[in-house]
Amino acid sequence: MTTTVGPLSGITVVGLEQAISAPLATRHLADLGARVIKVETPGHGDSTRSYDSVVGGLSAHFAWLNHGKESAALNLRDDADLGVLHGILATADVLVSNLAPGALDRLGLATRGLAERYPRLIVVDISGYGVGGPFDHKRAYDLLIQSEAGSCSITGLPGHPAKSGIPIADVGTALYAYSAILAALYNRERTGQGAVIPIAMLDTVAEMMGFAMNQVIHAGTEPVPVGMGSPMVAPYGAYATADGEMAVLGTTNDREWRRLAELIDRPELADDERYLHNDDRVAARDELDAAVGAWCATRSLEEIQAAADAAGIGNARLNTVHALVEHPQLKARGRWRDIGTPSGPVPALLPPAVALGWPVRSGSVPVLGEHTDAIRAEFGAVSEPAEGDDMTFHLTNPRGGAQ
Repeated sequence: MTTTVGPLSGITVVGLEQAISAPLATRHLADLGARVIKVETPGHGDSTRSYDSVVGGLSAHFAWLNHGKESAALNLRDDADLGVLHGILATADVLVSNLAPGALDRLGLATRGLAERYPRLIVVDISGYGVGGPFDHKRAYDLLIQSEAGSCSITGLPGHPAKSGIPIADVGTALYAYSAILAALYNRERTGQGAVIPIAMLDTVAEMMGFAMNQVIHAGTEPVPVGMGSPMVAPYGAYATADGEMAVLGTTNDREWRRLAELIDRPELADDERYLHNDDRVAARDELDAAVGAWCATRSLEEIQAAADAAGIGNARLNTVHALVEHPQLKARGRWRDIGTPSGPVPALLPPAVALGWPVRSGSVPVLGEHTDAIRAEFGAVSEPAEGDDMTFHLTNPRGGAQ
């Protein structure tokens, strides 16, 4: 059934946000119909606005993360603007913040206080390391969290650790925030109560590292990075082809290994006791990679992929970002849409998870403070801040930071 109203229509979300983690979570809410009010510091706004100017004067990051939102440039050190924020929160459903450690407290916006003042409000507080413990004061950019959480140690090559090209700490945290918000909205329908949801980026990446930690805990062995592959599975990697491409092939179980051995014209390998099980093959990774690589080196990418598909072996081409933009699968499935910007429409992908029949809002990327006057007029100040509150507000040292 098709509807013209998004599933989150009528939900108001406030973003005290910058960089990636909180903005990506709130953008997904905006895609599904929520009204998202992005509160920015007057004068410079979200730090990602100034990363570059490649999207018609906007940065690549900001255009990706902020379409469909309203921008209110509020000076939260000013009592009147802080009152406007409280006016918004009085009717809002969700507040998402990834400000610097302690910033919410300094504004008089401690999460427990907000929960008491606005009992139906869902408050998401994204931090780098969580509250408490010896690291809760530290800067928390994506690279730093990936490093602390061990992700970089299993990426790259031995002696040459690497950060994932995708900011997995930021993106993973955003998706946990997004899913938790949806669960909290559902729970509020049943109980009438909001929620306080603390999310630490370190916890996000630690969860993603579960398989590697199990190996350390139970086997006592540290995973060794293998570049285009996995420390836990073999053969599984990228192999040069006769026409200068890179074919990506792999096996994830013993049955697939037998099919791969037959595919590369080495069926005897499947019966060799040295390679019977995955842990055996991981130990013999170099030998098996050499066998697969020799077969690929005499064939074109097209030949390899056709043969692998016929054999039921997973395969891919090692693409560039340019190739992804032109990917025929994205085009054939209508995955692109246009969003508005101050310099005109630009292409953007549809959100990955949308039910059949749900409309997706393709809103515009806001100019800094574009909606400030309208929001001040709509909400005003509902009350003065509590006496003695510290109104110091700053967005330095963001939680959920640079790629």
